[in-house]
Amino acid sequence: MKLDTLDIVVTAPPAPGWGGRYWILVKVTTDTGITGWGECYAASVGPEAMTHVIRDVFDRHMAGESPENIELMFRRAYSAGFTQRPDLTVMGAFSGLEIACWDILGKDRDRPVWALMGGRMNDRLRAYSYLYPLPGHPLPDFWADPDMAADSARDLVARGYTAVKFDPAGPYTIRGGHMPALSDIDRSARFCAAIRAAVGTRADLLFGTHGQFTPDGALRMARAIAPHDPLWFEEPVPPDDIAAIEYVARNTHIPVSAGERLTTKPEFAALLRAGVRILQPALGRAGGLWEGKKIATLAEAAGAQIAPHLYAGPVEWAANVHLAATCPNLLMIETIETPFHDALIKGAIRVEDGHVPPPTTPGLGIEVDEALARAHPYTGTDLHLSMQEAPCDYAKPNLFEGGAPRDE
Repeated sequence: MKLDTLDIVVTAPPAPGWGGRYWILVKVTTDTGITGWGECYAASVGPEAMTHVIRDVFDRHMAGESPENIELMFRRAYSAGFTQRPDLTVMGAFSGLEIACWDILGKDRDRPVWALMGGRMNDRLRAYSYLYPLPGHPLPDFWADPDMAADSARDLVARGYTAVKFDPAGPYTIRGGHMPALSDIDRSARFCAAIRAAVGTRADLLFGTHGQFTPDGALRMARAIAPHDPLWFEEPVPPDDIAAIEYVARNTHIPVSAGERLTTKPEFAALLRAGVRILQPALGRAGGLWEGKKIATLAEAAGAQIAPHLYAGPVEWAANVHLAATCPNLLMIETIETPFHDALIKGAIRVEDGHVPPPTTPGLGIEVDEALARAHPYTGTDLHLSMQEAPCDYAKPNLFEGGAPRDE
């Protein structure tokens, strides 16, 4: 059995767009007619350019190879062009293709992917979700209103979730880390207080930031939210500044989590050395399922846990589910529940009472609705996610609209 053909589908989730502006799905078929699906997480080039990168990685390193030889294909891609170092875009392309290989192998052997990666360790995977607006919550007001956030948290807890994530800490800018505005610190503390009052001890609070602070600014924010006992402080400083991450991790008692923007085990090993104890690999970027398993093993040896990241579509989510099922050091997995996510995999994997049961059907355990994916092509010009050019505003309120485009 050899990898034979590749098709790429760029689909755009309908408004409000939770999960980003577009998802890059890859469909790989073998010479024996078995099809596997994968998903490449967002890259730093547009989807049209990314499709060319994906095709080049497939044609150069994978076409004609056995889907079993994942380690060999990884080393080819990782070392391409005399690099032999983490490359965000190339490894993003490889990651989705690698996930498709596991889907093929599972289908060929009539076993779920988790059974090929060490077996099922976890029968129910603890899930968490961002706080998204409920019907009747106006946008963009929702993103700055602690009471609406508390409403959304109560709704998630009523559906069985035991952890909720929110991100009220101000803008992500291209300028790197900044000192948070007093208004951002105050709003963050009020969000934590309102959500904690709403959920009590029924759910952990996951405080989301995305690299927007200087080390001292991060610690200033940490002191403000610490009384509400958040489970984690997510990526408080830019992801490429390991010394800054270490400084924050060593100087706050709130566990620091990170990893959604990193790729391959060397970058995650650096996080562990810096004192990060919750790793958040995005499997469509980090190197795929096998590299994700290695990252989880590194974490296990360091006394750390994993919480696979998701701000993409349901194919990457399915990969997360299979990895999570195999890991003794799983903390939880991220979920996004929208009708489009559900319909795209025909309801094959769902959250049940705040937990996800790993599928028992072959491969990833999903059937992609290819017609639905193609019926929603991406026609925009923006990237999957973007950062603002304007600096943090210290005179007027800042607003970050939840990581997704509004109804456009």
